[in-house]
Amino acid sequence: MRRYILIGLLLSLTLGNTSHAQTIIVGSKNFTENYLLSEIAAQLLEAKGFDVERRQGLNGTKISYEALQNGAIAVYPEYSGTITEVILAQPGLDDIETIRTALAARELRFLAPLGFNNTYALAVTEAFSRDKGVRRISDLRATPNLRAAMAHEFLNRADGWPGLKQRYGLQQTTRGIEHGLSYGAINGGEIDLTAAYSTDGEVLRSGLVLLEDDLNYFPRYLAGYLANNLLPADATDVLQTLAGRIDNTRMQALNLQALDPDVSIADVAAGFLREEGLVTADYQSATFLPQLLRNTQRHLKLTATALLLAIVFGVGIAISVHRHRGLSNAFLYVTGLLQTVPSIALLALMIPLAGVGQTPAIIALFLYSLLPIARSTVTAMHAIPPGYRQMAAAMAMTRTQELRYVLLPLAMPHVLAGIRTAAVICIGTATLAAFIGAGGLGDPIVTGLALNDSRLILQGAIPAAGLAIITELFFGVIERWLVVPHMRNMSQPQ
Repeated sequence: MRRYILIGLLLSLTLGNTSHAQTIIVGSKNFTENYLLSEIAAQLLEAKGFDVERRQGLNGTKISYEALQNGAIAVYPEYSGTITEVILAQPGLDDIETIRTALAARELRFLAPLGFNNTYALAVTEAFSRDKGVRRISDLRATPNLRAAMAHEFLNRADGWPGLKQRYGLQQTTRGIEHGLSYGAINGGEIDLTAAYSTDGEVLRSGLVLLEDDLNYFPRYLAGYLANNLLPADATDVLQTLAGRIDNTRMQALNLQALDPDVSIADVAAGFLREEGLVTADYQSATFLPQLLRNTQRHLKLTATALLLAIVFGVGIAISVHRHRGLSNAFLYVTGLLQTVPSIALLALMIPLAGVGQTPAIIALFLYSLLPIARSTVTAMHAIPPGYRQMAAAMAMTRTQELRYVLLPLAMPHVLAGIRTAAVICIGTATLAAFIGAGGLGDPIVTGLALNDSRLILQGAIPAAGLAIITELFFGVIERWLVVPHMRNMSQPQ
């Protein structure tokens, strides 16, 4: 009876923690404009008395949409063309009311457009345009050997490069690049052509030429907020007050302002809301040190939780199966197979199962940490000379006593080496968890990539490296505690 009471209490606590009746989770994709529109929505809701949680920097449309469908976020900025081409897969839709009707079948809502059309465009430098006589996309047929690099999502979207290439009969070979880095590449002369958003501030700052879409390939990309039923009616009314307030010129100016390394996206959003008279109080953005502490704390939570789970399961299973060569080899094969899955792909695969945020990140980090721990443990147990087991049997030790007093002390240096390796891998891989809204030290790195801001990238990369060093020192202390002196050098690399 006590067991059922305990289970009931745990379930009630879990349900209570996931209800978030008045907390609205606002998401964004990982490029400047989406960050900015997300922050505008978040600050406006906060000014109207709502509790808001931010999960910004989600890696592309697929992940953002999955997060919305799974209830991991309540609203994020989206574009009508992306909705029709990618989410609904109905390219013929163009009228907003028709789009809303199609979304209603999925229990989603597209709020009133903000007033601008951020269409895709191909961009070249002014010098390239002048020297090659390229002003329209059709003109690219005469330059099949130019160097092109475009955002990975654009290279694979139905309304992206494949269809554009077919429509215009283009022969160029393209490669993928992070969108925020493409501008630095084209300005530095490393590439000749890239895909841009028409309202990007970097287009204005770099003086790039947007090629005319003379065959009208791209649909309209009217910006607005895409929401699910977790967004309350009164919060919806608040966001609807933003309708029609941002035209193309205003959005491009805001994006350009957000590229200033001395101005944060939160400050740009706050300035816009004040100018529009939607808020009156000054917005107090978080300073560097509190942000660093918060990001480090969350990063430690992600890595420590995943690592502890990997230790429990990795060491436990390895010890259980090490006597059976077939089982131990099968266990190592499975953990090795998991290690071959690209980290960002594994994180994305977790979303349908666990949504976005810390839970899928911890699961993915746990799976990545298993191999070094399991392999080191199995290898250490197999390497113990048979004489030690015979000695334990001669002393009439039980299996538990043999494990505790003979096998584990002998295996401990190698087991700790595997755990140390897993810990460093976990700390590095956890930075990618920011792409699915898990936060941590990956947040400033992802934002820095979106804004092409090396200072932001270093704000995440340097603490992560420092955390890895501290972890090495910590396990050195653990080794001195658990391993007898004459065996400590066994865990050190030769």
